[in-house]
Amino acid sequence: MFSVPDIAVISMLALLLFGPDKLPGMMRQFGKVTRDLQNASANFVAEMERAADAAQEKAPPPAPSPAPVLPPHEEPLSPKD
Repeated sequence: MFSVPDIAVISMLALLLFGPDKLPGMMRQFGKVTRDLQNASANFVAEMERAADAAQEKAPPPAPSPAPVLPPHEEPLSPKD
């Protein structure tokens, strides 16, 4: 992703753009939004897994497939001399 120098440059630019007063509040809000997104994602995955488990429990087991029908065995034709 980002290397240490990249993060340092981005941090300095953010400090210059937003100032020392607004930056902590913005980072706190960014952290809250990130946490909310992670929680929503985890909840979505858990709900999908729960729904898939419930669907598997309700579904009847698959019927066994019939044995394949093989064509009758034919002897190879012998060459005529």
